[in-house]
Amino acid sequence: MKSDALPAEPRSKRFRFGIRTNLFIGFALLTVVIVALLWLFQIVFLNSFYKAIKIADLRQNAHQIVRSLDDTEMMYEAVATAAQDSQANVLVADGDGVRLAVARTSLNDVFSQLWPNDLRTLYQDTLAQGGTYFQRYIHGSPVDGGAADIIRGADSLESVLYVYALETAGGNERLVILFASIAPLESTVETLRIQLTVITIIMCLLAFGLAWVISRSISKPIVRMNRSAAELAKGNYSVRFAESGARETAELAHSLNVAAVELSKVETLRRDLIANVSHDLRTPLTMITGYAEVMRDLPGENTPENVQIIIDEATRLTTLVNDLLDLSKLQSGTVTLAPTSFSLTECIRTILHRYDKLIDYQFDFQYDRDVEVIADELKITQVVYNLINNAVTYTGEDKKITLRQLVMEDRVRIEVSDTGEGIPEDKLQDIWERYYKVDKEHKRAQVGTGLGLSIVKTVIDLHGGTYGVQSALGQGSTFWFELPLPKEDSES
Repeated sequence: MKSDALPAEPRSKRFRFGIRTNLFIGFALLTVVIVALLWLFQIVFLNSFYKAIKIADLRQNAHQIVRSLDDTEMMYEAVATAAQDSQANVLVADGDGVRLAVARTSLNDVFSQLWPNDLRTLYQDTLAQGGTYFQRYIHGSPVDGGAADIIRGADSLESVLYVYALETAGGNERLVILFASIAPLESTVETLRIQLTVITIIMCLLAFGLAWVISRSISKPIVRMNRSAAELAKGNYSVRFAESGARETAELAHSLNVAAVELSKVETLRRDLIANVSHDLRTPLTMITGYAEVMRDLPGENTPENVQIIIDEATRLTTLVNDLLDLSKLQSGTVTLAPTSFSLTECIRTILHRYDKLIDYQFDFQYDRDVEVIADELKITQVVYNLINNAVTYTGEDKKITLRQLVMEDRVRIEVSDTGEGIPEDKLQDIWERYYKVDKEHKRAQVGTGLGLSIVKTVIDLHGGTYGVQSALGQGSTFWFELPLPKEDSES
């Protein structure tokens, strides 16, 4: 036995964080990452970045001086610019140690202790090392020793020396020396530390406040939607979803509202199906049973008329069951079409002969020529048959039914008109639904089952055709469908 109870919620879902908690955690992590990066770059690595930038700037200015060594005027200008930009002491000498240009930016003139012999030695050692030499000093002493330990007396906590030795394009030996102090940043770091502490507190407060506001604005519509969806799952199709919040949330709520309306229609149709089909099944079964009992219990009632009534009701019952089966197969997609070329006009004429016994009805078929189509003849026959049955059921007191065949360029149109009460305009789209009835009153057809229009819709859709209805209250209705014509017929 199957249970109608909803399956239990998976354990993994019951213990997951809600959207509000997830947003809180996300904002908290983002804040932590941003603050951590600020502390790393502004406090921990500030000295390292400052030194790297200072050294890179020193090297760039040295290259500018080297490019101007053959032009005395340009050399003086480049030396002055380098000293100002890098806040460095700059010296240019030749290979013999003779000074050509000097620029100082501090009272401590570290170059005053360098004699021509020292400069000549520095030139040779630098040239031997590939033309460039770099040295760091702490408290005036070289970190790694080496040729540049001739620089002494620097009062800065840390300083750097950059030396460039080369022979210019003009054949001149030149030595370029740049010496710069790296100012201590302890006071700057302490200031930044205090500022970042305040910024961290403010950012945390803002982040958590913003997380609370955003998470509430996002999660509140979703929480409401979840509650409404639970009601919908219980079969409460009158529930409505509030179309509020972000655009995507509002669009989702609108889609769920449409789904609720459609589910409500399906539920209404299901109830109509039970009422209509049970009535259609019960009526012939009751008549068959009643007449059979009369023929059994009463002498002389075993007449051909009573037998014919039993046969007619059994036939009606069989037709109803067959229509139900056909509709189920068509709408489940299990039916495949078997298209052939046949005369649609002759098909309609043949169908009309089946109604010859309805002597009270007038059938008028209007056409100007026979038309061939390529379609499933059995299914199209069923379409025409159902449309005529519908007209027979709802036509007016004159009991007149008109069929028209209209050829229009590349398609043929079949119209079936009655003179009945007509259909209200707001019901025209609903009549094609399964088991839908305009007046909700069970009106039993003389021929057919009441499922015809839904079968018509499904069959024409399978053929890629079009269908529709035109109706006016008090003037009757005209149902129509169109099928494409073969290419040779549409061109003729």
